[in-house]
This record gives sequence, structure tokens and C-alpha cells, in this order.
Amino acid sequence: MVSGRYHNGWEYMSHMTRFSGFLSAFLFSSCIAVAQPPAPGPASVPASTQPQPAVTTTQSPEATQFQKIEDSWSDAVNRHDQYALELVLSPLFVDVAASGDITTRNQQLVQVMTGEDKTLSLAQKVITVRMLGDIAVANGTYSLHHKVNSAQVDEKGVFTHVFERLRGGWVCVNSQRTAVREDTNAKPKKPSNPESPFHIPLFSRGDKNN
Repeated sequence: MVSGRYHNGWEYMSHMTRFSGFLSAFLFSSCIAVAQPPAPGPASVPASTQPQPAVTTTQSPEATQFQKIEDSWSDAVNRHDQYALELVLSPLFVDVAASGDITTRNQQLVQVMTGEDKTLSLAQKVITVRMLGDIAVANGTYSLHHKVNSAQVDEKGVFTHVFERLRGGWVCVNSQRTAVREDTNAKPKKPSNPESPFHIPLFSRGDKNN
């Protein structure tokens, strides 16, 4: 009887000792986890060094590119340079003048080569360009000083030029010009619709009675 009780008591004490050791180890590891500082998060990037959105300009790269072509065109006409004009105009080029006259590329080259009009002067300004794959449509304004019969005429208006991509460059296949009368007394009007067509300063649509 005494031996059985002694054996049971010893076993009980052994269980309590193991339980106490386990409890002490658990509490010690919990204290270490609480005392450990949290891992540092990713460093924030100062606002001054963060990438900023790209700034766009009102002059698109396409408009700049075709303005150079228009300048080459104008220079070729003003200097009566046949070869420079050939680089700008397509063999299929057709020109519709403000007067309604229709001329081809060859006829344009003949006019430049003969140089009959010594006062001829052309300036062209690109306003918008629409890219349609291998076709581009440029709209803008022009100023043309030329001789009509024996009179000197200063003609101002708008143009539409259709370009075709050819051998890595662009050549004009069609030109349409519309002359407008300059009205210095007209007051500029603000467009009522923000999506209205571009405005040409000091230009009007002509006499309504006509």
C-alpha cells in the first residue's frame, strides 16, 4: 500500500515538473516576441523625387514635322527651285487654287521654272494635322502674293493638304485652297462651343451679299 502511494506521488510530481517547464518556456518566448521591435517598412519616397507626369505642349510633333515640309514647299516656290519642289509634290499631285483653277504637278513645276511672276511669294502655316496611317491631312493658313493679269494681289486663306507616305518621307497628293477676305474692322468673337473649328484672326468669310 505504501509503495503504491509512493509510486503514484512520484509520478504526479514528475508530471507537474514537466508542465511547469513547458509553461515557463512558453511565457519566455512570448515575452521575446512582444519585446522585439516591428520590422521597418519600405522607406517612403519624398514627393519631390517621385516621377512627375509628362508635360505636353500645344505644338504637336506631327505639326512640327509637317510645318518643315510646308516651309520647304514655300521656299521652293519663292526661289523658283524646281528640284526642291519635286521632293514635296507627288507625281499624282493635283492643286485646286482659290480661283478654281486646277493644275497638276508638271504644271506647277513649269510655273516655277519659267519664273514669269517675279513677285511670287508664298507662306504657309500648319494649324492641325490628322494622321491616318500612311495618309496625313494638314490644315492651316497661307499668304500668297502674286500677279493677276497686271495687278499685284495679296491673297490670304486656308488650305487643306493631303500627304502620302512615300519611301520613308511625305509627299503632297492634293491641295485645296480657299481665299478669305481680310476684315480689319471685324471684332474677334469668342467661340460659343469649345469644340468649334479653329479661328483665323482678322479673316472673315467674305461679303454675305455675294
